[in-house]
Amino acid sequence: MKIFPSLISGDILNIERMILTFDDKCDGYHIDVMDDHFVPNLTWGPVFINAIGKSTCRPLHIHLMVSDPEKWLDRITLKKTDTFIFHHESFFHVDALLVFIKKLRKLSCAIGVAVDPSTPIKRVTPYLSEIDHLLLMSVKPGFSGQEFMPEVLEKVGYLVEQRERLKANFSIGMDGGIGLKNIKTIADFGVDCVGIASAIFAAHDPIRALAGLYEQV
Repeated sequence: MKIFPSLISGDILNIERMILTFDDKCDGYHIDVMDDHFVPNLTWGPVFINAIGKSTCRPLHIHLMVSDPEKWLDRITLKKTDTFIFHHESFFHVDALLVFIKKLRKLSCAIGVAVDPSTPIKRVTPYLSEIDHLLLMSVKPGFSGQEFMPEVLEKVGYLVEQRERLKANFSIGMDGGIGLKNIKTIADFGVDCVGIASAIFAAHDPIRALAGLYEQV
């Protein structure tokens, strides 16, 4: 399993130094983008995201919890190894979502879709063959430090079955409330990568906390 530390919970005032410390110890970084509209919180804008991208060669999972992800397309500089993740719930109709995916294909990055815990997982079926990553939210989007919602694990089995049926190549990610108590269970269910915030950065020694998580999987 790949682990992407979620930078929003890190030492934001020393973020470049923090990235240099973590760079050779993790698979990449998870970046939460919130617009204070789609979710009731506000985080980083494009300038800050692009600065992070220049500070590391590691893959970035740019998780856009925003109402209009299309507005961000020309404002974020993306590497081939980065994943542009937008929310299923940002679109009222799956047809509009599919049109947006076609626009994203013109970029060099990977395409990801995030799904809220309350969204029935079968709603993602029409586009599973068109994406590179499906991110399951295991907390309500918007705030770090929430308790993991175990019922979300039931969705993983469906995604694994559909991936085999469709002969698709998307990876399965999970984000929210993940730590030492549940990461092995999550891996055993078939999740390929996770975004982790508090379990790393709220620890006395974040580097040791990250190493402990890797040991579990």
